[in-house]
Amino acid sequence: MNIERFIEARRQKGFSQNDLAENICTQATLSRFENNSQVPNLKILIKLCERLDLPLSELFPKVGIRYTDVIETLNQAEFLLITSEYQKAKNLMETIDICKIEDNDIVLRYHYLTGFLMVFQHAKITDILFNFDQILLDNGETEDIYHLLAYTGIGMVFARENDVEKAEFYFNKVLEKIYRYPIKKVEDTWRVLNIVYQCGEFYASIHELEASNILLNYAIKICSDNHVTYYLARAAAHLAQNAIEEKKDKNDILELIYDARAYAKINRNEIKLKELKQLELAVKKGL
Repeated sequence: MNIERFIEARRQKGFSQNDLAENICTQATLSRFENNSQVPNLKILIKLCERLDLPLSELFPKVGIRYTDVIETLNQAEFLLITSEYQKAKNLMETIDICKIEDNDIVLRYHYLTGFLMVFQHAKITDILFNFDQILLDNGETEDIYHLLAYTGIGMVFARENDVEKAEFYFNKVLEKIYRYPIKKVEDTWRVLNIVYQCGEFYASIHELEASNILLNYAIKICSDNHVTYYLARAAAHLAQNAIEEKKDKNDILELIYDARAYAKINRNEIKLKELKQLELAVKKGL
């Protein structure tokens, strides 16, 4: 019950509690409602709202749809993160006033997405680490999916800074737990995929291609087992890049590229489609 809205309406009308309560209820009843959240019976509440010209519906809590707009914005931003459209995702995130959000899951999700976008957009390392600290210092469930994403993000930061030892420390910390992480909802699948893919990309960057291929194929298996397409294009494309470095047969490389292209079309990943077109041309030219 939005009691603050009720009090605001009474004050705008210039009513004291006694004025408003007259011939409807006692002042004590009204005081208990405004000060102690003791809601009077419905007939009294209707009469009080009529005197204030206040629709009763404005006092009812929005059951089940709180933060709907924010969640939809986060959903769009997370999809744009997956399809590498980082600036569009950042623009969406900037429309959210996180200081007004009381839902802890939304706050943690906001920091995870903000942190990853900061990594990809080359923000200062101190700013990125401070953002991920908002997750790691949270007093909620120990090492939930957001904690693992924060560790992954920190590993990505150190990989970007070419500090392989520190990067590997964080990626290993994640890999110790991600295989056993319980999937509770569809969104967990997206985030587990994000972690596994980023780990696979890291090991490719330090030329440990066997480990990278295992992780990227695991990402594809997760997609297949859970009937989701997120990260299929990126995982398959990276497998193609690994195959080029391993000097595999050209036809095998092209097959991986064609698979990645099909997945990219499903996800409307225009950036990956352009990259794959260039990669295909390079392979066909023998580069």
